[in-house]
Amino acid sequence: LTLEEYLFQTGIEPEIQFNLFHNLFSNEKETIPKLYDLKAILENLLIYGLFPNSINHPQDRLYLKNFVDSIIYKDLLGTGLIENQRVASDLLKLLAYQIGNLVNYSELATKLGVDQRTINRYIQIFEDSFLIVRIPPFIPNPRDAVVKSDKIYFLDLGIRNALLEDYNDIRLRPDAGALFENFIIIEVLKANLYMNANYHLHFWRSRQGSEVDLILTKGKEIYAVEIKMSKQKKNRAFMNKFPEAKFTSITMENLL
Repeated sequence: LTLEEYLFQTGIEPEIQFNLFHNLFSNEKETIPKLYDLKAILENLLIYGLFPNSINHPQDRLYLKNFVDSIIYKDLLGTGLIENQRVASDLLKLLAYQIGNLVNYSELATKLGVDQRTINRYIQIFEDSFLIVRIPPFIPNPRDAVVKSDKIYFLDLGIRNALLEDYNDIRLRPDAGALFENFIIIEVLKANLYMNANYHLHFWRSRQGSEVDLILTKGKEIYAVEIKMSKQKKNRAFMNKFPEAKFTSITMENLL
């Protein structure tokens, strides 16, 4: 489910509009007061995810555990595609710990005692199984490439948190910002797919470490999106380098 499908199917919103996606490209965003506590809803979804089951069984840890045990550990890791279930299981957990960070394939291979080719192959299997998605860096000019590593996000945060057995309150978590970033990027990814918008998703990082969480490109269009739980200033390093880009930000307060 998308966030807006969830709000519609639970009877909170009367229709599905994909406002989050449309707001990315709007010159003027007007925050419309809600008749419901969107922040409280989001705080729950960041922990338990957006599986269809979440509508009838909110905060259902048993469902998430059974999904991880049966679908991931038994069915996926038990296929002939994965010859070392322990390594694959540990790799999936390591990826869950580092959502939103650059993926160092060599470091993962060293930690797990396998070659880098195995790491790449297992990650591809996870991606083909719709557990994760890789977001590449924005490199319009290969000569300017600073970062070549991908970032990895989980398609559903409930599954991510179940893998780590971590259901702590979002207000007490050190990974709250990473969870919100993961959530928004997946929401944009789903809306982009459903609406056949055909934008390419990237992130950007400068040599000095300045970063933009999400870059959307199509033809000559460039949209830079900062994703933070609270309001942030525009990334001047990116705007100076790409003055043609349009810049926006998404927070807990303005995403719909």
